[in-house]
Amino acid sequence: MQIITLTTDMGLKDHYVASLKGTIFSALPAVQIVDITHYVKPFNVGEAAYHLNSCYKNFPDGTIHVIGVDSEPVINFGTDGGSFPAILKYNNQYFISNDNGFFGVFLVEKTGFEFFRIDNVLSNQNLYIFPTKNILVKTALELAKGTKIEDLASEHENYKRALHSVAISETNLIKGHIIHIDDYGNLITNVSRELFERSGKDVPFVIYFKSKEYFVDIISNSFNEVPEGEKLAMFNENDLLMIAINRAANRATGGAEKLFGLHINDIVRIEFTPQGSRETLDSLF
Repeated sequence: MQIITLTTDMGLKDHYVASLKGTIFSALPAVQIVDITHYVKPFNVGEAAYHLNSCYKNFPDGTIHVIGVDSEPVINFGTDGGSFPAILKYNNQYFISNDNGFFGVFLVEKTGFEFFRIDNVLSNQNLYIFPTKNILVKTALELAKGTKIEDLASEHENYKRALHSVAISETNLIKGHIIHIDDYGNLITNVSRELFERSGKDVPFVIYFKSKEYFVDIISNSFNEVPEGEKLAMFNENDLLMIAINRAANRATGGAEKLFGLHINDIVRIEFTPQGSRETLDSLF
């Protein structure tokens, strides 16, 4: 069964997502549509890339992902090159998006991919009225029907990069940022397990967030390793450091976001104290 996923910044208040799905079902009644999220912050391609990076590995070969975030093409052949609808083939899956920086954030250092710019969209600006439906979904349907990617798009060497925060590692120190807050209020950072362990595996550490008054000095393997209502740090299923409160959620008693007053892009600082180092390091927020 063909799977098409949808990731957009359209929300569910309006008819837009229903229109996308109706278009898909009209062309392919037996297709399976999966909603990844429709609550990406408007035009935030970094957030869209976060969601796709968090779950694409769970989908089978041949899955087609439509990313309808900041999807209107910008026809500009100047210094910034504009932004053109494109297809990324990676991990035996297809990712269809406007080339607005999404691909750069999604790929980071990934290799073994093919990148194509969708043909025949420049001459028909009527498609730009609802480009997610008229360009991106239309392309997804062609791929799903078996049209070869080479008949829809031309291979291209370059894709746009977008600015996004990267965790920084220094001697005995990692400085990362909160990059996502889930519906429970859990705070996901851009500090990976690999970076953490490379910086100080089996070395005492303290994770500071917000200010010196909020800290954790142990990595938990599950929420229930700490008492109910207690703060914790753990690596999530994508091996990103997460700060949370056990049995707490924004829609109940309040999650880590509300109780700690933290926001996207706030700093998370990890200080390691290997044997022979200074007892503490100065923390600047």
